[in-house]
Amino acid sequence: MSAPVPAFFSDLARLLNSGQTRAVVLSGNVHDLFPAARAARQIGGAGETAFVPLVPFLLERTETAGLIRLVYELNGPVRVGEADRAALKDAWIRWKAGADADTLLLRGLGQRGENEADKLGREFDSLMHEAIGRPTQALEFLRQLTICSREALSGSLLILIEAADVLLPAGQGGVSGLPADQLRRVAIVEDWFCDPDFIEGGDSVVLIADSRSAVHPRVGRLPQVLGVEVPAPGVRLRLEYIQEFLKDAGRPVRLWAGEETGPQSLAEFTAGLNLHALRQLLAGAAHSGEPLTPAGVIGKVEEFIRAQLGEDVIEFKKPEHSLEDVVGFADLKAFLRTELIPRFQASGEAALPGAAVAGAIGSGKTFLMEAVAAELDLPVLVLKNVRSQWFGQTDVVFERLRSVLEALQKAVIFVDEADTQFGGVGSGTHETERRLTGKVQAMMSDPKLRGRILWLLMTARIHLLSPDIRRPGRVGDLIIPVLDPTGADRKDFIRWVVKPALGGGANDELVSRLDAELAPTTSAAAFASLRSDLKARRAMASEGRAPGEALSDEAVFAVVRDRLPPAIQQTRRYQELQALVNCTRRSLLPDPNVTAEQRAEWELELRALERLGIA
Repeated sequence: MSAPVPAFFSDLARLLNSGQTRAVVLSGNVHDLFPAARAARQIGGAGETAFVPLVPFLLERTETAGLIRLVYELNGPVRVGEADRAALKDAWIRWKAGADADTLLLRGLGQRGENEADKLGREFDSLMHEAIGRPTQALEFLRQLTICSREALSGSLLILIEAADVLLPAGQGGVSGLPADQLRRVAIVEDWFCDPDFIEGGDSVVLIADSRSAVHPRVGRLPQVLGVEVPAPGVRLRLEYIQEFLKDAGRPVRLWAGEETGPQSLAEFTAGLNLHALRQLLAGAAHSGEPLTPAGVIGKVEEFIRAQLGEDVIEFKKPEHSLEDVVGFADLKAFLRTELIPRFQASGEAALPGAAVAGAIGSGKTFLMEAVAAELDLPVLVLKNVRSQWFGQTDVVFERLRSVLEALQKAVIFVDEADTQFGGVGSGTHETERRLTGKVQAMMSDPKLRGRILWLLMTARIHLLSPDIRRPGRVGDLIIPVLDPTGADRKDFIRWVVKPALGGGANDELVSRLDAELAPTTSAAAFASLRSDLKARRAMASEGRAPGEALSDEAVFAVVRDRLPPAIQQTRRYQELQALVNCTRRSLLPDPNVTAEQRAEWELELRALERLGIA
């Protein structure tokens, strides 16, 4: 099996071969394994594919006559092949002395001591070796090598610099927050990449980093520096790796789908893993002898993604309740079953990119949408906090998040309190906030992710979400209002509230009496709180009643009458009105035949509340 050329390498080669740029930041999944067929043949695989780290992969793929490849890593020397080193050393001597080695030899005839060619050769060897632990000196030496190449070398250089985000860190406050040595390195590379002779020359530099945003912006965001993202391995590459591992494994790996279809099933279930993580999974199964199961594989994927992004950025949620467990909301649940869920399960243009769920605090938005997520039976990623307190880290976190999402086959992104996660893009918004919101917006409408990444945004303050997020083509395709229960839905809530206290269902007369008594209680959260109070009261002993004995009707009324609603009615009304005016479906409004005049009245009521300081 011949090794396919990864798309990211084709992009890198196109940028450099076309002369579009001479400096590229290669970021993303840079610490993984990559297919290198020639290495396998040297090992003895005879046409099979071996998997090697990124730098050996790049060296193999770029082996071309006239191209000298150099590799620099922080804790090592500048590495180059022996023949290329000799050619580069000879060019260095000619460039420094302004003459070739033979001329220098003739100049030194009759002179005592070391001739000029030997001195320059020794200088070259010293600079190559002294790069270890001296990154500032190493970068300046590499910059001079590109000048030497243009003036004294017949070929070109390709310089691979590992851990560029460590050599040129973004820091926490621009240049003012960098130590002097790091600041000098930034200045060296900035001058290097801005040099017109370098830009027009034939030499190229590839900076390898976890994230382009982690490289100092004075380098990483130069217009002449382009970026190439290394994605997580796709299903085809994962399948190829699985097949190679199973072929060479000393012990059998037991797959749940059997030997024939097992590798394909495993490749599909491991979306999101890189090849190193996939190897750990297979090696562990081979050692233990226990069969791999879908649940175990999914657990490994979740563990890997959390490790990539951090516990404070994302978590996996596995809702246990379904729409059947949601009290009330009869019409809304019917809509979710017949329209939202099928549109989320669709692919291509028929799929929804996402939905926003608006409603007053305590209206039950989160519980309802968790039920939807459970019905979809997809991985649910809860976005907790993309922002970082450190300068530049928000961009780094987002790049990792996007890389993870692009690797998944299909998933739900669950964002509660979305108005606090994503701000605006106006002039009064912080630059980092604008960039984050802009990137989220672009990802929501990315055709490559449509039908694969489903966004569920919950907020009580839908008006604070960026208008660009609320537009059609993003979650503006469907904005769902979740309103307080009325009519039959309200009576369903009342029955649900008193059932555990009474030890059985309430008759219609009792429900009607409670409905009148509970007039101040309107929200799903308020009903849930009352239910909790009643259950607690039943568990306690009282006059003439043992703990756990059902409450009488009058005891229930006593608990109800003792409760006072918090002073948040005007705030909740404001949030409810915002949900109504932002709703994108007539069928989801209390009156589907709502008129323009009624909508105008909602707007007037909103302005009146705002004049009272409610927002």
